[in-house]
Amino acid sequence: MDLKVPEQERHFREEVRAFLDESLTPEILEAGRKTTSVFAPVKEAMAWQRLLHAKGWAAPHWPKEYGGTGWSVGQRAVFAEELVRAEAPPLIPMGLQMCGPCLIGFGTEEQKAHYLPRILSGEDIWCQGYSEPGAGSDLASLKTFAESDGDDYVINGTKIWTTYAHHANRMFLLVRTRRDGKPQAGITFLLLDMNTPGITVEPIVGLDEVPEQCQVFFDNVRVPKRNRVGEENDGWTVAKYLLTFERGGQDYAPALGVQLQRLKQIAARQTTAGGGSLRDDPVWAHKVAACESEVLALSFTEKRIKSALSAGKDPGALSSMTKILGTELQQRVTELGIETLGSQALVWQPQALVPGGDEAPLGPEYALTAMAAYLNARACSIYGGSNEVQRGIIAKAVLGL
Repeated sequence: MDLKVPEQERHFREEVRAFLDESLTPEILEAGRKTTSVFAPVKEAMAWQRLLHAKGWAAPHWPKEYGGTGWSVGQRAVFAEELVRAEAPPLIPMGLQMCGPCLIGFGTEEQKAHYLPRILSGEDIWCQGYSEPGAGSDLASLKTFAESDGDDYVINGTKIWTTYAHHANRMFLLVRTRRDGKPQAGITFLLLDMNTPGITVEPIVGLDEVPEQCQVFFDNVRVPKRNRVGEENDGWTVAKYLLTFERGGQDYAPALGVQLQRLKQIAARQTTAGGGSLRDDPVWAHKVAACESEVLALSFTEKRIKSALSAGKDPGALSSMTKILGTELQQRVTELGIETLGSQALVWQPQALVPGGDEAPLGPEYALTAMAAYLNARACSIYGGSNEVQRGIIAKAVLGL
């Protein structure tokens, strides 16, 4: 395998860096530096999406005919890495990363023409109506019911852990349209307007006092049948297709690689009990090297998945594998960050040092967010389908168990 970077990718990296230097405003940068979740603050994330959309770079993973960039897999990896290096905030993924690709694969021509441009521009903000109080990882047990009534479905029930539902004007959701037979065979995939009468959104305030998730209630909510994606009672097929993008479309490796570089820069100025540099401590160095080798392996697996998705192929169990590897590596790297910063991860101290150069002062954001990032990463092996469920999928799909 040739690991050398092609010349055109080096030029592309310079182009991306120039654009980021020119376009990232102080407000957007501050949001990016302080984001410790998958989700950045809505105002700044949408402002950043509009800038990327104006450049034509909002959805590099989409086919070019629908507004994608036409970049190679290598260019997309470079772009993802430079976004992390520049500390740009992540874009809200429900529209660009999930619903958009799903509509490209399963939507009608009318649905594509209406929704895809609005997803790209940020005119529509989407939320995901999957989990319910009694249906999390066992999603097939969902009970929210949609009864057929002429040209409409009438929905009653509730969804929970619906991220940014209080900001969204659109939702894609799974509903039950048949109660008999195999549970997976009675589910339908719908698109709805969050301003439809009968919808109540109740934000859930976390321990950090920030409402990120919500519970959504449906009381005789009417949704036109033209908003169905795929066939009635075949929504499980559509949902599984969407999940390949949610799980396998993530860029774990570029972000993890940048984080490890920063930790090495910090460790160079941290002193051990013996008086030497933490970066030279053999135990710490071994942990970093182990993470780096796994991140490198993950990066090639992610490229294989992106190549498959770009060619319209189902990556299958590879999506589950990258979800497991990416999230568990994220947990290890954030834990290593706490170990590297030591007490500075608990209370910011002005004498702390920042990545970006051995002599650069550490801004308060990095030390303040290290512990939050560590704690938030504990959840990443649960959401999107727990890693235990992903291992079950691999056992069934690959090993035939």
